[in-house]
Amino acid sequence: MTDQDPKGLADWLARISRVARDRDRVSLEAVLEAAGRRAFGPVILLAGLVIMAPVIGDIPGVPTLMALLVLLSAGQILLRREAFWLPQWLLQRSVDARRLVQVTDRLQRPLRWLEAFIRPRLLVLFNGATRALIAGICLVIALVTPALEFIPFSANGAGAALTLFGLALLTRDGLLALIAIGLSGGTLGILVYALL
Repeated sequence: MTDQDPKGLADWLARISRVARDRDRVSLEAVLEAAGRRAFGPVILLAGLVIMAPVIGDIPGVPTLMALLVLLSAGQILLRREAFWLPQWLLQRSVDARRLVQVTDRLQRPLRWLEAFIRPRLLVLFNGATRALIAGICLVIALVTPALEFIPFSANGAGAALTLFGLALLTRDGLLALIAIGLSGGTLGILVYALL
């Protein structure tokens, strides 16, 4: 199941929901295997959605954990690794399965709506150099996310940017990538303003 491409964003999310049902807790490894651990897009999208999620993303430390996931993944993209390696201690971290199912169920309708607007375009943004730029921006977002946990609602901006980057990479939508770059700049601007 996990080796086949999902039929759409809602199908991708349904895979995550299925792996969490009928369990008390679900590990990051199980979620990544269901979502598609071999590709950069699903990992970034998953991290962004978790950071933005009102139930799970508000738990102290969860945004930082997701930032670490992005940091490790983006770093390996920049090193041109073909398969991701993640430490076992990170893969074994788990969340409450019931909460995860609630979040994925809530996101089903918005993702189905988004599918009508997202499509492959501006494909030049997904060549080697630009892909490395996207990975670099995600790396910067991951590095500042722990600090954003202390600034109200700013981690949500980081989560939104990562979500858009993940969607862009998953669907090869260059317009979404450009919007994500703009949102990343705004999020970093908020951090700089808060620190001054």
